[in-house]
Amino acid sequence: MQILVRENNVDQALRALKKKLQREGVYREMKLRRHFEKPSEKRAREKAAAVRRARKLERKRQERDGAK
Repeated sequence: MQILVRENNVDQALRALKKKLQREGVYREMKLRRHFEKPSEKRAREKAAAVRRARKLERKRQERDGAK
């Protein structure tokens, strides 16, 4: 990953770096790796995330179909 510093503006470069790290999911992964997560907890977390994604997708479909 590379961030360009323009006109010695380090603050702007730092903001750009943080934004890139956020988009890549680095912060989320660091948070998950702070403590050991049992395999059963990982499965439950991933399953819950999948359910949330499916519900969100269904809501969007309903909104789109209802708007037509």
